[in-house]
Amino acid sequence: MEGVYVLACLAGKSSQLSAAKWTLGSSALGRNETGMVQKLDQKLPVANEYLLLSGGVREGVVDIDLDELNVYARGTDYDMDFTLLVPALKLHDRNQPVTLDMRHSALCHSWLSLRLFDEGTISKWKDCCTIVDHINGATNYFFSPTKVADWFYESISIVLSEIQKKPQRGMPKVEKVEKNGTIISIILGVGSSRMLYDIVPVVSFKGWPAVAQSWLMENHFWDGKITEEEVISGFYLVPACSYKGKKDNEWRLSFARSEVQLKKCISSSLMQAYQACKAIIIKLLSRPKAISPYHLRSMMLWACDRLPASYLAQEDYAAHFLLGLIDDLQHCLVNKMCPNYFIPQCNMLEHLSEDTVMLHARKLSSVRSDPAEHLRTAIEHVKAANRLTLELQRRGSTTSIPSPQSDGGDPNQPDDRLAKKLQQLVTENPGKSISVFINPDDVTRPHFRIDDKFF
Repeated sequence: MEGVYVLACLAGKSSQLSAAKWTLGSSALGRNETGMVQKLDQKLPVANEYLLLSGGVREGVVDIDLDELNVYARGTDYDMDFTLLVPALKLHDRNQPVTLDMRHSALCHSWLSLRLFDEGTISKWKDCCTIVDHINGATNYFFSPTKVADWFYESISIVLSEIQKKPQRGMPKVEKVEKNGTIISIILGVGSSRMLYDIVPVVSFKGWPAVAQSWLMENHFWDGKITEEEVISGFYLVPACSYKGKKDNEWRLSFARSEVQLKKCISSSLMQAYQACKAIIIKLLSRPKAISPYHLRSMMLWACDRLPASYLAQEDYAAHFLLGLIDDLQHCLVNKMCPNYFIPQCNMLEHLSEDTVMLHARKLSSVRSDPAEHLRTAIEHVKAANRLTLELQRRGSTTSIPSPQSDGGDPNQPDDRLAKKLQQLVTENPGKSISVFINPDDVTRPHFRIDDKFF
């Protein structure tokens, strides 16, 4: 879990870097140090919570489709990938539905005026805003996703530069730091494993957006299985613009925390079919860019609402479900219609050209005619990536020269227990919300929370 601590500290960097006591690594980084780092920050919320998701942005974990994302390959560039949602702002004190400024945006998107926050917050974040002067002389500051992402990247770069000047024993090795649009991607070397973290600066809200209020009035597959309070516990604004929106101002609504809760109600056989279908479309439909795993996940949730619960509960129907997902995806392409699950009036395929949707529909027809062959190909890709990972690990272990101070290992390379522990945590808690909680004013509380339990 120390890799997450590292990233949490990086996100909590302040300009007063020289005053910070950075204690990073698999054995040295504790709650006190993490709290001190967060307390030094002049912008981020004092008590903050980071949502950790298994899979990177490229895997469609969150509803972000950025053209600027660089291509990384599992096995070649990384072995495990995660997404870390880091709240830059929080609005958690409201009991009524949250009303956002959607006058200038496409559906599922919004601008964010800092008028919702206190004067201290406005003062801290002015340099990350676009300014609009009104006729009456008032000035409105709109939180800018691009400027916030620039600030995150600059902060992380400064921190990493300082860390590398004074490396600590057992500290994960930073192999790559890149800004991909509004996402910061970091690859950490942990022993012989490489872990990719996509850091996403977000705005965190408690409650539920008014624009999605009508969705709660409908019947859903999760009714009676989990409470409404669990589903609508919060939402995010993520730094993603619509295809015709203004990049400097527009955020996208994200229901990542709700989606984690809804996964609890999906049968294992349907989830197997979803993973198989995702593996196929990631390769087959990658060019031109049109369909992401997030579209597939939305279709799966709609299918859960549409189909009888008794049918979806069949344990040996994974093959049936795979064919059904392929059919649903093809139907959406042909009709150029894929409603957002939480805001159905938002069609996520509306922007695609007729040529693009028909090209992908034809590709899916080939999958539908022989799904087993395409699935075997996807599995072979995974096996090849795993073989490459093992080969690189083997080469690394045979060519490394132990350091006299490292007790037989590189002092800058912790062993694989960190990577294995992180993967185990995610694997053993399917459908659960895993987050990192940092409160410098109460360092006695555990940092890691799975749903409502702290560890």
